[in-house]
Amino acid sequence: MIAEPSVQQFERARVAAYFAATRPAFLSVTLVACLIGLATAHGTGVDIDPVNAILTVLFALVAHAGGNVINDYHDDVSGADAANTQRLFPFTGGSRFIQNGVLTRRETARFGYGLLAVVIPAGLYLAWQSGPGLIAIGLVGMLAGWAYSAPPFKLMSRGMGELGITAAWLIVVIGADFVQRGAFSAVPAMAGLSYALLVANILYINQFPDHQGDAASGKRTLVVILGPSVAKWGYLLIAIIAYGWLVAMISADMLPQKSAAAALTLVLSFRAGRDLIAHATSPGELGQAIKLTIAAANVHGLALAAMLAFTRWPGTIGT
Repeated sequence: MIAEPSVQQFERARVAAYFAATRPAFLSVTLVACLIGLATAHGTGVDIDPVNAILTVLFALVAHAGGNVINDYHDDVSGADAANTQRLFPFTGGSRFIQNGVLTRRETARFGYGLLAVVIPAGLYLAWQSGPGLIAIGLVGMLAGWAYSAPPFKLMSRGMGELGITAAWLIVVIGADFVQRGAFSAVPAMAGLSYALLVANILYINQFPDHQGDAASGKRTLVVILGPSVAKWGYLLIAIIAYGWLVAMISADMLPQKSAAAALTLVLSFRAGRDLIAHATSPGELGQAIKLTIAAANVHGLALAAMLAFTRWPGTIGT
């Protein structure tokens, strides 16, 4: 005789489902963005407050999780996820928790917006600790995350998702630096742009397996607008801009020379770009390219953070 599940088991299963709905495997890009911001502050002579640093990372992750859940909600409303029959699990097509009956549409919306609501008091506390400028940074960041999926902006559906993603992750870097520095600085923007662009390339390559479902639901991503055969070259363009920016900042003595170590990940980006060019119209063949793209962004960011935090900066930049 099979025993019925207990209330505790049911509650644990619900908690696990809600946690999985945030797509936790993708939250690493926000952790790395925070590390870059903390590194620019530390590397330019700012004493790091460990409690505020932990709170910054924790609630940046919560904000990213909320954005992921809200994206699933709006992709269900638009029909994009339901129409997506060529998704490449587990990388593209969202969590599919609504389509598979794990969570209802209403539960998903309440959870996503609830996560964003939790971030507000934490942001106000950190602003009280560091300065009111953080409120502006937080508002812009939350607007970017919301506008990415939600009407009336729906940046993702207007071929501007990459711009939204680049802005959002650059803001995370700037915000993490601001909490420690207590003032605005150009340093985190100069340091973080290459990383933010590589994060945007994760979004970009994920659009290729999803493009037929996106097109069927009226979601006009860049891949839908340009078509896979043309859009495949955009991946290399974004990567070239990212690495070119990093090299330019180092050449101009805006970043430490040893930051060039982060540029070594161009090997991963270009291998992924080569695979994408070869298989742009064959979504099932893009798994390795997507893995390389995720690795390129994360390793680039970690190497960059290490070099920014622990090597000598040129002159008195940022101090």
